[in-house]
Amino acid sequence: LEAPERANLAKMLYPEMRKIFRSLSNFERAKDLASQGLTALRNFASMFHIEIGGVDIGIDPAPDALDRGDLQTDLPDLFEAIGLAARAAGKGWVISLDEVQYLSEEDLSALLVSLHRVSQTNVPVVLMGAGLPQLARLAGEAKSYAERLFRFYNIGALDVDAATAAIQKPIEEIREIGASITDDALKAIVTGTKGYPFFLQHWAACAWDIATGPEISAQDVRDAWREAIEMLDNGFFRVRLDRLTKSELKYCMVMASLGEGPYATGKIAKLMGKDAQQLGPQPVSYTHL
Repeated sequence: LEAPERANLAKMLYPEMRKIFRSLSNFERAKDLASQGLTALRNFASMFHIEIGGVDIGIDPAPDALDRGDLQTDLPDLFEAIGLAARAAGKGWVISLDEVQYLSEEDLSALLVSLHRVSQTNVPVVLMGAGLPQLARLAGEAKSYAERLFRFYNIGALDVDAATAAIQKPIEEIREIGASITDDALKAIVTGTKGYPFFLQHWAACAWDIATGPEISAQDVRDAWREAIEMLDNGFFRVRLDRLTKSELKYCMVMASLGEGPYATGKIAKLMGKDAQQLGPQPVSYTHL
């Protein structure tokens, strides 16, 4: 799943949990547990006004069956129910969630409580989440025990070997046309992108499209550079810049004028004609950059 901005966790997870319970109901050993889980899930949908096919589910919740309407209480119960049914079936549930930073503090807190529950009950439910660098801080602010629940990995630029392989290997696998890339061309892309995965992929794709023969040359890479930059300017960067406020844009322009980061807040403040305290709460949209 990918969390959109202003994500609603209950509505996002409901269809996935429903599919899981229905799938687990096909296993004889998990059938009863999955059936109980589906009943609980219907009550959950009713309490949180989740629509199916544009229709709000309006049923009377069964007594004592997730009728509290508190996400931090109800969602952990459902996670545990899925875990118990999955364990009975000899299966597991892996939730892959991207853009976790878009979850509200309330939703993130409910998710963390749910994962804490399954950790305590030792049922086979795990989360693999991804998000921007502030994610670890947001998780810690939502629940203090978040740091004990997860392993946090920073994913940055590819090193030279990985960046080289990312370009070279896919090209060489197209053996039927004898595709290849020269060493100079390969080095130019790796060096020019500094291993940033999307830029690397984008520039290499433009070079592939421009090359007239099965081999990508250094000249092809140079010719592709302008096209790659124009596409990034009009797409990748434009989308983000258009979402910034005037003050955020000014903040970013000042940082850019200082060259390579990291940037001292005091220095940015001085160039903007402000003091550092005024920039303290400056909400530069890191979610957009």
